[in-house]
Amino acid sequence: MHPHYAAIYRVVREIPRGRVATYGQVALLSGLGGRARQVGYALHALPPGSPVPWQRVLNARGELSLGAAAGGRQRIILSGEGVEFDERGRVDLHRFQWRPRNLRRLAP
Repeated sequence: MHPHYAAIYRVVREIPRGRVATYGQVALLSGLGGRARQVGYALHALPPGSPVPWQRVLNARGELSLGAAAGGRQRIILSGEGVEFDERGRVDLHRFQWRPRNLRRLAP
């Protein structure tokens, strides 16, 4: 496993049900500011059935970044958690974005 993946997974596990975070936000909270793609690579590397809630991570526009099949699954899971999508398929980040209270606790 890549050395940064554990920090990324630690942050993603903190995102509560019904909330989302952006790739860039997870990177920043993981101590990897400016490395949003690294977050995507880490989530892609998760094994099937992983307890890490990968579905709660979206792009900076509040959109799903996955292809049709995986993106459809992600949307279904998030909708089941109470996250709403608008007619363009976007999540209102002002309403649903996770805002952790204790940022220092999440840093590696």
